[in-house]
Amino acid sequence: MSGEAVSFDPAQLPWNDDGLLPVIAQQQDTGEVLMLAWMNAEALAETLKTGRVCYWSRSRQRLWRKGESSGQTQSLCALYLDCDQDAVLLQVEQTGPACHTGRRSCFYRQVVHDQVRVVTDPLIAPGLLYARHADDNTRH
Repeated sequence: MSGEAVSFDPAQLPWNDDGLLPVIAQQQDTGEVLMLAWMNAEALAETLKTGRVCYWSRSRQRLWRKGESSGQTQSLCALYLDCDQDAVLLQVEQTGPACHTGRRSCFYRQVVHDQVRVVTDPLIAPGLLYARHADDNTRH
C-alpha cells in the first residue's frame, strides 16, 4: 500500500562484499543526475543523522563528506531505495559543481556511436576550486 511505513534497518540492506552500496546523487529540484558514489553503513547513518551527505571513498579508504576539500556540499532532501534495496538515490541540494573536474555533473561525457564527446565545460577550474577552499580553511 502506498504511504505505508515500515521500520528501516540498514543492517538488512544487501551490502556488497566490501560493505558498500552504490549511490546516485540527483539535484532535488531539477532531477539532474550529479554523480555516482558509494556508502557504507557509517556513511549512511551520518547522512541520515546530519543531513549533510557523506560517502565512503574507495580511493582514500575513509569517510568522505562531500565538499570537505572543495566547499561544494550536498544537503540531503530525500533518500530512496530501489526495488531490490541494493542501490540508493539521494535527492540533494548541491552547492556549485558536484564533479571534481569543476563541472556541475560527473556525467559530462556522451558516447555517440564510436566516439566520446565532452558536452559540458567546467564551471570553475579544479585548481581554483580546491585552492579557494584551502585558502578559506587557512583563514579560520
